[in-house]
Amino acid sequence: MKDEHIIRLCQICSNIQVAFVKTSTGYGFVKQENGMYTYKGATLRHLKLMREHCSEYVQIKAAGGVRTLDDLLRMRAIGVRRVGATATKEILEEAKKRGIGKDPVEVKVQ
Repeated sequence: MKDEHIIRLCQICSNIQVAFVKTSTGYGFVKQENGMYTYKGATLRHLKLMREHCSEYVQIKAAGGVRTLDDLLRMRAIGVRRVGATATKEILEEAKKRGIGKDPVEVKVQ
């Protein structure tokens, strides 16, 4: 998908005051070395673009590409409020290992 399409869709969604915009899990196909295709899922670049071009009232959901706790933290740091991830169990286990969950902790996003 082209940046100008993402920007225009975000503007339309802002104008009609939708609650959420969401990345697509089925776009962004990339050809691998073995000739097979896979998809990237949500990228920080696209999510930043969406945040910049949506009104502050439109929330953003990232779907696909969220595989680690660090992925999740980076997305939250740029303003993503919902995430769809098949690696939820692994992400939560990593959060527990880092002491996230019971008491507030400061997390550095790299």
